[in-house]
Amino acid sequence: MPAVTSSTAASPSSSHATSSSAFDPKEVTVIFVLGGPGAGKGTQCARLVEKHGFVHLSAGDLLRAEQDREGSEFGEMIKTYIKEGQIVPMEVTIKLLENAMRAAMSSQAGEAKEASATTAIPARRFLIDGFPRQMDQAIKFDESVCPSKLVLFLVCPEETLLQRLLERGKTSGRADDNRESITKRFRTFVETSMPVVDYYRQQGKVVDIDSSKTIEEVTADIEKGIAPIMA
Repeated sequence: MPAVTSSTAASPSSSHATSSSAFDPKEVTVIFVLGGPGAGKGTQCARLVEKHGFVHLSAGDLLRAEQDREGSEFGEMIKTYIKEGQIVPMEVTIKLLENAMRAAMSSQAGEAKEASATTAIPARRFLIDGFPRQMDQAIKFDESVCPSKLVLFLVCPEETLLQRLLERGKTSGRADDNRESITKRFRTFVETSMPVVDYYRQQGKVVDIDSSKTIEEVTADIEKGIAPIMA
Protein backbone atom coordinates (compact mmCIF):
# COMPACT_ATOMS: atom_id res chain seq x y z
CA MET A 1 0.00 0.00 0.00
CA PRO A 2 1.81 3.18 -1.16
CA ALA A 3 2.49 6.04 1.19
CA VAL A 4 0.73 9.33 0.61
CA THR A 5 1.44 12.80 1.85
CA SER A 6 -0.89 15.25 3.53
CA SER A 7 -0.71 19.01 3.63
CA THR A 8 -2.81 18.94 6.79
CA ALA A 9 -0.16 17.26 8.93
CA ALA A 10 0.51 19.19 12.09
CA SER A 11 3.94 20.54 12.98
CA PRO A 12 6.26 17.84 14.37
CA SER A 13 6.73 19.95 17.47
CA SER A 14 3.21 19.08 18.55
CA SER A 15 4.37 15.55 19.45
CA HIS A 16 6.72 16.73 22.20
CA ALA A 17 5.87 15.75 25.73
CA THR A 18 3.96 18.26 27.80
CA SER A 19 3.52 18.67 31.52
CA SER A 20 0.10 17.08 31.16
CA SER A 21 1.39 13.81 29.66
CA ALA A 22 0.27 10.79 31.66
CA PHE A 23 3.69 9.11 31.35
CA ASP A 24 7.28 10.36 31.20
CA PRO A 25 8.81 9.43 27.80
CA LYS A 26 12.16 8.97 29.57
CA GLU A 27 10.64 6.07 31.47
CA VAL A 28 8.18 4.72 28.92
CA THR A 29 8.89 3.56 25.37
CA VAL A 30 5.94 3.50 22.97
CA ILE A 31 6.21 2.00 19.49
CA PHE A 32 3.21 2.36 17.19
CA VAL A 33 2.68 -0.53 14.77
CA LEU A 34 0.68 0.65 11.76
CA GLY A 35 -0.42 -0.98 8.53
CA GLY A 36 -3.50 -1.92 6.59
CA PRO A 37 -5.93 -4.55 7.90
CA GLY A 38 -4.25 -7.96 7.62
CA ALA A 39 -0.70 -6.58 7.39
CA GLY A 40 0.48 -8.90 10.16
CA LYS A 41 0.64 -6.45 13.04
CA GLY A 42 -0.57 -8.92 15.66
CA THR A 43 1.77 -11.69 14.52
CA GLN A 44 4.84 -9.48 14.63
CA CYS A 45 3.88 -7.87 17.92
CA ALA A 46 3.62 -11.32 19.51
CA ARG A 47 7.19 -12.05 18.41
CA LEU A 48 8.48 -8.77 19.82
CA VAL A 49 6.75 -9.49 23.12
CA GLU A 50 8.40 -12.90 23.33
CA LYS A 51 11.89 -11.67 22.47
CA HIS A 52 12.03 -8.24 24.10
CA GLY A 53 9.36 -8.26 26.80
CA PHE A 54 7.18 -5.57 25.29
CA VAL A 55 3.64 -5.10 26.56
CA HIS A 56 1.43 -5.49 23.50
CA LEU A 57 -1.71 -3.37 23.37
CA SER A 58 -4.04 -3.73 20.41
CA ALA A 59 -6.47 -0.83 20.10
CA GLY A 60 -8.84 -3.12 18.22
CA ASP A 61 -8.69 -5.85 20.86
CA LEU A 62 -9.30 -3.34 23.65
CA LEU A 63 -12.32 -1.95 21.82
CA ARG A 64 -13.72 -5.41 21.09
CA ALA A 65 -13.30 -6.40 24.74
CA GLU A 66 -14.99 -3.21 25.88
CA GLN A 67 -17.97 -3.72 23.58
CA ASP A 68 -18.60 -7.10 25.23
CA ARG A 69 -17.91 -5.96 28.80
CA GLU A 70 -21.04 -6.12 30.91
CA GLY A 71 -22.23 -2.68 31.93
CA SER A 72 -20.02 -0.79 29.48
CA GLU A 73 -21.52 2.57 28.55
CA PHE A 74 -19.66 2.46 25.22
CA GLY A 75 -20.39 -1.14 24.20
CA GLU A 76 -23.19 -0.64 21.68
CA MET A 77 -21.55 2.43 20.16
CA ILE A 78 -18.25 0.61 19.68
CA LYS A 79 -20.03 -2.38 18.15
CA THR A 80 -21.74 -0.17 15.56
CA TYR A 81 -18.54 1.67 14.62
CA ILE A 82 -16.56 -1.55 14.20
CA LYS A 83 -19.25 -3.22 12.09
CA GLU A 84 -19.35 -0.21 9.74
CA GLY A 85 -15.56 -0.08 9.50
CA GLN A 86 -15.50 3.38 11.06
CA ILE A 87 -13.17 4.87 13.67
CA VAL A 88 -14.40 4.89 17.26
CA PRO A 89 -14.26 8.38 18.89
CA MET A 90 -10.69 8.98 19.98
CA GLU A 91 -11.53 9.84 23.59
CA VAL A 92 -12.76 6.29 24.15
CA THR A 93 -9.80 4.58 22.49
CA ILE A 94 -7.16 6.77 24.13
CA LYS A 95 -8.66 6.27 27.59
CA LEU A 96 -8.73 2.49 27.10
CA LEU A 97 -5.06 2.54 26.02
CA GLU A 98 -4.00 4.76 28.92
CA ASN A 99 -5.83 2.56 31.40
CA ALA A 100 -4.21 -0.58 29.95
CA MET A 101 -0.73 1.00 30.12
CA ARG A 102 -1.28 2.08 33.70
CA ALA A 103 -2.50 -1.40 34.67
CA ALA A 104 0.54 -3.04 33.08
CA MET A 105 2.92 -0.64 34.80
CA SER A 106 1.27 -1.22 38.17
CA SER A 107 1.64 -4.96 37.66
CA GLN A 108 5.34 -4.60 36.78
CA ALA A 109 5.92 -2.40 39.82
CA GLY A 110 4.28 -4.96 42.07
CA GLU A 111 6.38 -7.78 40.66
CA ALA A 112 9.58 -5.75 41.11
CA LYS A 113 8.66 -4.94 44.69
CA GLU A 114 8.02 -8.58 45.51
CA ALA A 115 11.31 -9.62 43.93
CA SER A 116 13.43 -7.12 45.85
CA ALA A 117 12.83 -3.89 47.70
CA THR A 118 15.84 -2.41 45.91
CA THR A 119 15.09 -3.72 42.44
CA ALA A 120 14.87 -0.87 39.94
CA ILE A 121 11.73 -0.95 37.84
CA PRO A 122 12.83 -1.31 34.19
CA ALA A 123 11.80 1.07 31.46
CA ARG A 124 8.35 0.10 30.29
CA ARG A 125 8.11 -0.83 26.63
CA PHE A 126 4.77 -0.82 24.85
CA LEU A 127 3.73 -1.89 21.37
CA ILE A 128 0.47 -0.28 20.31
CA ASP A 129 -0.94 -1.67 17.09
CA GLY A 130 -3.80 -0.36 14.99
CA PHE A 131 -3.43 3.09 16.55
CA PRO A 132 -3.35 6.01 15.89
CA ARG A 133 -5.67 5.74 12.91
CA GLN A 134 -6.19 9.43 12.26
CA MET A 135 -4.44 12.74 12.91
CA ASP A 136 -6.39 13.92 15.94
CA GLN A 137 -5.70 10.59 17.67
CA ALA A 138 -1.97 10.90 17.00
CA ILE A 139 -1.72 14.44 18.32
CA LYS A 140 -3.94 13.79 21.35
CA PHE A 141 -2.08 10.63 22.38
CA ASP A 142 1.34 12.29 22.03
CA GLU A 143 0.23 15.24 24.12
CA SER A 144 -1.86 13.58 26.80
CA VAL A 145 -0.43 10.07 27.18
CA CYS A 146 3.15 9.78 25.90
CA PRO A 147 5.04 10.64 22.68
CA SER A 148 5.99 7.59 20.62
CA LYS A 149 9.63 6.67 20.04
CA LEU A 150 9.14 4.85 16.72
CA VAL A 151 6.52 3.87 14.16
CA LEU A 152 6.72 0.49 12.42
CA PHE A 153 4.75 0.77 9.18
CA LEU A 154 3.89 -2.61 7.68
CA VAL A 155 3.40 -2.18 3.93
CA CYS A 156 1.58 -4.81 1.87
CA PRO A 157 -0.41 -4.87 -1.44
CA GLU A 158 -4.15 -4.52 -0.89
CA GLU A 159 -5.02 -7.71 -2.77
CA THR A 160 -2.72 -9.71 -0.50
CA LEU A 161 -4.34 -8.14 2.55
CA LEU A 162 -7.81 -8.99 1.24
CA GLN A 163 -6.97 -12.64 0.74
CA ARG A 164 -5.42 -12.88 4.21
CA LEU A 165 -8.48 -11.39 5.86
CA LEU A 166 -10.97 -13.52 3.94
CA GLU A 167 -9.01 -16.61 4.98
CA ARG A 168 -8.91 -15.42 8.60
CA GLY A 169 -12.64 -14.76 8.48
CA LYS A 170 -13.31 -18.48 8.05
CA THR A 171 -12.28 -19.10 11.65
CA SER A 172 -11.95 -15.74 13.45
CA GLY A 173 -15.62 -15.18 14.19
CA ARG A 174 -15.04 -11.45 13.77
CA ALA A 175 -17.99 -9.53 12.34
CA ASP A 176 -15.71 -7.34 10.23
CA ASP A 177 -13.82 -10.18 8.49
CA ASN A 178 -16.07 -10.16 5.41
CA ARG A 179 -15.49 -8.62 1.98
CA GLU A 180 -17.83 -5.64 2.48
CA SER A 181 -16.39 -4.63 5.85
CA ILE A 182 -12.82 -5.26 4.66
CA THR A 183 -13.32 -2.94 1.68
CA LYS A 184 -14.63 -0.21 3.99
CA ARG A 185 -11.64 -0.69 6.29
CA PHE A 186 -9.21 -0.35 3.39
CA ARG A 187 -10.80 2.94 2.32
CA THR A 188 -10.82 4.25 5.87
CA PHE A 189 -7.16 3.34 6.28
CA VAL A 190 -6.05 5.12 3.11
CA GLU A 191 -8.10 8.24 3.77
CA THR A 192 -7.37 8.75 7.46
CA SER A 193 -4.33 6.71 8.50
CA MET A 194 -1.86 7.43 5.70
CA PRO A 195 -1.65 11.12 6.69
CA VAL A 196 -0.70 9.88 10.18
CA VAL A 197 2.19 7.89 8.69
CA ASP A 198 3.34 10.99 6.81
CA TYR A 199 3.05 13.07 10.00
CA TYR A 200 5.45 10.76 11.83
CA ARG A 201 7.65 10.35 8.76
CA GLN A 202 8.33 14.11 8.90
CA GLN A 203 9.67 13.52 12.42
CA GLY A 204 11.99 10.75 11.26
CA LYS A 205 10.15 8.13 13.30
CA VAL A 206 8.81 5.83 10.55
CA VAL A 207 10.46 2.52 9.65
CA ASP A 208 8.89 0.96 6.54
CA ILE A 209 8.54 -2.83 6.68
CA ASP A 210 7.56 -4.93 3.64
CA SER A 211 5.05 -7.29 5.25
CA SER A 212 4.35 -9.23 2.06
CA LYS A 213 7.50 -11.23 2.84
CA THR A 214 7.56 -14.37 4.94
CA ILE A 215 6.92 -14.00 8.67
CA GLU A 216 10.59 -14.74 9.42
CA GLU A 217 11.82 -12.14 6.92
CA VAL A 218 9.46 -9.50 8.30
CA THR A 219 10.65 -10.24 11.83
CA ALA A 220 14.29 -9.84 10.74
CA ASP A 221 13.52 -6.48 9.10
CA ILE A 222 11.71 -5.28 12.22
CA GLU A 223 14.64 -6.26 14.43
CA LYS A 224 16.90 -4.08 12.29
CA GLY A 225 14.37 -1.25 12.41
CA ILE A 226 14.02 -1.12 16.19
CA ALA A 227 17.73 -1.66 16.95
CA PRO A 228 18.53 2.07 17.36
CA ILE A 229 16.09 2.48 20.26
CA MET A 230 16.77 -0.86 21.93
CA ALA A 231 20.35 -0.13 22.93
